[in-house]
Amino acid sequence: MSAESLVVEVVRSGFVESTHRARMLAVDAAGSPVRVHGAVDALASPRSSLKPLQALGMVRAGLALDGELLALACASHTGEPFHVEGARKILSQAGLDEGALRCPEDLPEHTGSRDEVLRSGGGPASIYMNCSGKHSAMLATCVVNDWPLETYLDPAHPLQRTIRDTVEELTRERVAATGVDGCGAPLFFVSMVGVTRAFRALVQAEAGTSERRVADAFRAHPEWTSGTTRPEARLMRAIPGLMVKAGAEAFEAFVFADGRAGTVKIEDGGYRARTPVTVAALRALGFEAAELEELATGTLLGGGRQVGEIRLRQ
Repeated sequence: MSAESLVVEVVRSGFVESTHRARMLAVDAAGSPVRVHGAVDALASPRSSLKPLQALGMVRAGLALDGELLALACASHTGEPFHVEGARKILSQAGLDEGALRCPEDLPEHTGSRDEVLRSGGGPASIYMNCSGKHSAMLATCVVNDWPLETYLDPAHPLQRTIRDTVEELTRERVAATGVDGCGAPLFFVSMVGVTRAFRALVQAEAGTSERRVADAFRAHPEWTSGTTRPEARLMRAIPGLMVKAGAEAFEAFVFADGRAGTVKIEDGGYRARTPVTVAALRALGFEAAELEELATGTLLGGGRQVGEIRLRQ
């Protein structure tokens, strides 16, 4: 274990062109640290890595979703047709339409889906935004509780207070500060240690509890929590029982069914360095799969062909 950050190198044509520094925490099934790099107990912004905890707060407040739609409530999706239709279904079941969404307008991240929207004459819309599943679930939770819809993103709203309480309970930390996420929802600052603790609590809860409902739906439907081509889905397909949730500014959290878990944060927010560090954390905990070998380094292109890689400094 080391207090020093890890270094990810961007190597082009044999030369180290750029570097990213990374924090990493990996704990074993008992919750004891196996590998530590950087200030993992300092405040961090987990961004969308907190979505499973936000979904848990909603389920506890009466959100009646299961399976794929509950997974979508935890998602940073890529705007593929099934994501969009799923978000619309959540809204429809609550008697709402996408006009109720308060997340920003966007185009799908998934290239083919974006191209199809543009070919059909469409444009940016809130339903395509990667957080629309979460926002649809937030609105549905408000309907169940007869809470105001227009102000559902206000930190003082009953929904957001419930979510904050849930985050504090599972991280076992007081939220040190509240900000605004890219989608407009409140953002809670906690430590990587706290996020790791919270993810362990989700999978270690008894079957049938709200915690396990969220974790089980998430792990059963990896394409719904990210997308068909995202590294998180590839990792979950390769290691059944693994739960991986990425967040903006290159945060990532994961947990396995037996309690092995970890968090990763690239200090400069460079998302291209995130997956190689997550793979290193998984390997430190004894995981091996062909996908780990493939994802351990990123591909760097020049003129349409590979001319380098993104790799952990040895």
